[in-house]
Amino acid sequence: VTPEDGDSVRRRAQRVNGEVSGTPRLRGTGGTPAPNGSRMEVMAEDGEPGPAVGDRDGTPRDTPQQAGRQEEALMAELSERVQEVVKSSSWWDRHGVDISILAFSFLLLPAGFLCLRSAQAIPFLAGVFTLGVVYHTLAVKGSHLASHNALTESKSWGKVWAIFFIELCSAFTVEQATYNHVKIHHGYTNVIGLGDSSTWKVPFLNRYAYMFIAPLAVPIITPLVALNLLRNVEWKAALRTLCCMFLGLYCHYWLLLHVSGFQSPWSALLCMLLTRSLLAHPYIHVNIFQHIGLPMFAADRKPKRIHLMSLGVLNLPRNALLDWSFGHSLISCHVEHHLFPSLSDNMCLKIKPIVSQYLKEKKLPYNEDTYTSRLRLFLQRYEELMVHAPPITELVGIQ
Repeated sequence: VTPEDGDSVRRRAQRVNGEVSGTPRLRGTGGTPAPNGSRMEVMAEDGEPGPAVGDRDGTPRDTPQQAGRQEEALMAELSERVQEVVKSSSWWDRHGVDISILAFSFLLLPAGFLCLRSAQAIPFLAGVFTLGVVYHTLAVKGSHLASHNALTESKSWGKVWAIFFIELCSAFTVEQATYNHVKIHHGYTNVIGLGDSSTWKVPFLNRYAYMFIAPLAVPIITPLVALNLLRNVEWKAALRTLCCMFLGLYCHYWLLLHVSGFQSPWSALLCMLLTRSLLAHPYIHVNIFQHIGLPMFAADRKPKRIHLMSLGVLNLPRNALLDWSFGHSLISCHVEHHLFPSLSDNMCLKIKPIVSQYLKEKKLPYNEDTYTSRLRLFLQRYEELMVHAPPITELVGIQ
């Protein structure tokens, strides 16, 4: 690897193996000789490539402590800009928009169950679609916001909403969902063995089975995984989770029998599976598209927060259906969400121009790619990305 000028480095930061924009291919460690005898470059405070070790001017590169302070200063500056927007935003912007989406979705439930009473195809399919979208809005968007306490500024109400959305709607356990997602995934994003999204990998499945068939089993697998994880929580929490899971599943089943008019238990259970797996494919895809295939780090050699999130997180384009059902923070504002996880979906969308402009201004990666491009990438490189252990990215001057 030879030293490159600033434009070349920035172009290199627009690719991951030639596929994903905004992710640098970082190889080698600071001070490691390049194949031609020169030295690797070091990133300066403003994001520009600094002089390589061994340059003619003899300028020494920053120490790890100095680089760490510089990165902390970058994150502090970005946080200050974002906080200005948050403080000037109304309650409606901070919480009201997303609460209204969840409330409206809940109000659509009667229409969905009544449509299923029809013997005609179009109303029946409309009922399936309505219940599928409502389920994913409550189970995915609601659970995700509740896990980050982004629905309310009250911790007590936040706990209530977490139990409702995560346990009652999603059939999972609050403690394990919060620990695995908030503490591990967000705390150690793309760190090997911790937040590297490896829980989404099923190596014994081939690419087509994983990408197109396995998602249909998500409604069955989710409660089974939750039951297994109950061993790790206190008995009171386990009992509460069991009651909420049973209540949520039984209410869905009971409404299909007594409101929608299904004649047999098996037909009702099949309809439950159909509605709960309606958006399971994009749910699985989104969870792997936005992290796997991006740089991965060792726990003892990960960059500071702003670099960790800008390197290891990717945004997908706006999509009306997925924005509504999953929320902006899981689709087009995932970078913003990982930098500021306590903000609601609407606030992530509101700060998106500020975050993207700041990262580009500091010449940090701001990863964006299309859904179809990522799907093509995973189908082409499934063995490398989803079966084999990902390579650890070696850092150059950003630790």
